[in-house]
Amino acid sequence: VSGPDALAAPGSPEQAAVSAGQPPPPATQEDKASSKVTLAELKSCLQRARELGARAQELTAGAQRKAAGEPGVTEPEGQPAGPRGEEAPAYQRFHALALPGPPGLVLPYKYQVLAEMFRSMDTVVGMLHNRSETATFAKVKQGVQDMMRKRFEERNVGQIRAVYPTSYRFRQERNVPTFKDGVKRSDYQLTIEPLLDQEPGSTAPHLTASHLLRRRQVFGQNLVERVREHHRAFLASLNPPVVVPEDQLTRWHPRFNVDGVPDIEPAELPQPPTTEKLATAQEVLARARSLMSPRMEKALSDLALRTAKPSSPGSPGPALPATPPATPPAVSPAALKGVSQDLLQRIRCKEAQKQLAQMTRPPEREQRLQRLERLPELARLLRGVFVSERKPALPMEVACARMAGSYHAAMSPGEMETHVRLLAELLPDWLSLHRIRSDTYVKLDKVAELAGVLAQLARLARAEAAL
Repeated sequence: VSGPDALAAPGSPEQAAVSAGQPPPPATQEDKASSKVTLAELKSCLQRARELGARAQELTAGAQRKAAGEPGVTEPEGQPAGPRGEEAPAYQRFHALALPGPPGLVLPYKYQVLAEMFRSMDTVVGMLHNRSETATFAKVKQGVQDMMRKRFEERNVGQIRAVYPTSYRFRQERNVPTFKDGVKRSDYQLTIEPLLDQEPGSTAPHLTASHLLRRRQVFGQNLVERVREHHRAFLASLNPPVVVPEDQLTRWHPRFNVDGVPDIEPAELPQPPTTEKLATAQEVLARARSLMSPRMEKALSDLALRTAKPSSPGSPGPALPATPPATPPAVSPAALKGVSQDLLQRIRCKEAQKQLAQMTRPPEREQRLQRLERLPELARLLRGVFVSERKPALPMEVACARMAGSYHAAMSPGEMETHVRLLAELLPDWLSLHRIRSDTYVKLDKVAELAGVLAQLARLARAEAAL
């Protein structure tokens, strides 16, 4: 079905007339008006939907650009964009909103950390000052880091000086007592001295708890004043500008981003003086001209000119070795004048054999030689054990335990027993071992001279080393 018949609604008079074979009645003015209103509403709804879709696409694109960190994305008023790729965590960016209690003149998170650093620094400096000890930055840094579990650098000290300039006196000093291997007494160190109210003629006052509390309050007030300055600039940038008396301000503006306040620029700290190093004779002469007579000055000038001529760029100079010689310098023939050549040859041959033996010695023999070197001292200890015990024989475990407790190096009883058995092997007339049932007893000849025993052990050690 096509044409006007298809437009007739079912059940309408037009549809009944069509079904009866009669032409449809003409449309009235009211029907035409209602159809026009419906088309206008549809067009307006369609236009509104298109506008909403375009707006949604713009918001989506803006959110994507902001997440990617592209420039040109504007931040809401009162919340400046942070550094690209260095956005602070949420607990720092919204620290002021998460504080308990009613809103007030709260400090940014980084300012509160700086206030805690000042409190810790004041505590450490006060302890050192009260016991008349020079407070250096190295000591204060270690104490503050132990208290706060945070890094404390010279930049933080500069920030503290910028906030509270009259809190400390900073100087670069030398010859400060130090107990660190990497710091010499001649090195310059940054010293910190607290500035306190002192009456003329009185001794240096101590940094008491009341002083610490008062200085902490002053530091906090200075931090609040810095935030006030940024808050005043924010109020002046509003449209229209807002002016609030400072004595009536009890809280920040709702749109003022407290944690977005910029960092405090650190103040300059004293730096160690730069010392000039004189490298040439000309520099030394130029520096000492005012300290010498004209005749001496002329003589030194002539000497400097004569010594400078051979080392001119046109004349070749002697080549210096790049590295020191690896072998010690040989003995001059004049020093060996009158010494027999046969004796020198024998000494050289013996030294060569010794070096060869050391290079080709097996590990077992090296270990035996080390034990032989320990035997004289162990023999002295063993004789002392027998003298103190006043017994003709001692169990092996008791003797080894006493000797291990008296030896200067740590040695197990098993290793000590190995040395005792080696003593019995080398000196059977002086020390003997007796096996009785399941125990081994050590018997010592107390009549023998200890000096002769030690000499015999030294002679055996030299003979073993010569093999």
